[in-house]
Amino acid sequence: MSTTGTPKTVLITGTSSGIGLAAAVLAAQAGWQVVATMRDTAKAGPLRRAAAEAGVEDLVQVKRLDVVDPASIDTCLEEVLAEHGRLDAVVNNAGAGQVGTIEQGTVDDVRATMEVNFFGVVQVTRAAMPHLRASHGRLITVTSVGGVIGQPFNEAYCAAKFAVEGFMESLAPVAATAGVAVTLVEPGAVASEFVNSIGVDLPAMLTAAGPYAPALRTYVERTVKMFTTAQTPAEAAAPITEALTAERPAFRVQTSDWAREFAGLKLADLDGSAVQAMTAGWVG
Repeated sequence: MSTTGTPKTVLITGTSSGIGLAAAVLAAQAGWQVVATMRDTAKAGPLRRAAAEAGVEDLVQVKRLDVVDPASIDTCLEEVLAEHGRLDAVVNNAGAGQVGTIEQGTVDDVRATMEVNFFGVVQVTRAAMPHLRASHGRLITVTSVGGVIGQPFNEAYCAAKFAVEGFMESLAPVAATAGVAVTLVEPGAVASEFVNSIGVDLPAMLTAAGPYAPALRTYVERTVKMFTTAQTPAEAAAPITEALTAERPAFRVQTSDWAREFAGLKLADLDGSAVQAMTAGWVG
């Protein structure tokens, strides 16, 4: 809460399910006025129910924002400023998965994945920065351990998350000179609707995979097992609330011990051999 007793305002993208939904509820429980955005507000039912169950429905306001539509971003921010007078934090959470290998897909598939996961973050950030400068606010972006380590059959998704990591790592010291703290939140596997949103027809994909079918089958079997022990969305979202409220939030935060160990492998792997040895075991 602010010192005047008026709740600080945070805008969170991609709140219809998963980490975004959990982050919206947790931020409201921490006393923030939450502007929970999503591309299709008809899908707000689960969020509204979760907010009501937590007793914070009065602090969760649903608005439409499509990260690939600059006009919707501008409209949403104009409404937030008109209604709340300030913007204290933004959580870039909206994203979409894409599974496949480039030979079996198209360059347009890659562009579409980059549009949502990278350029969407860029557009929201660019529009929000003047308001975050005014409030000396916080810019928090949910990436993935897939933004640290490239993963088989996730070429486009990991490329987008790598791009976000580089963008924010470069922006952070510049934003800090204007009083804006930048944080990256890196989840590992999360049991959420995000997994289902990838929209994979596995039998059809295996049929079309040709020479990559054995590797794809091995990868999928391993991934399914991994998600049986995945974090809950609330567990993955908890570090977002911590970054909102910490006096000096860290730049990079992993959401679990597993994610910390996983990301740490890359940071100590100067020639890339350790990562390649690990991920090779995922496909054969």
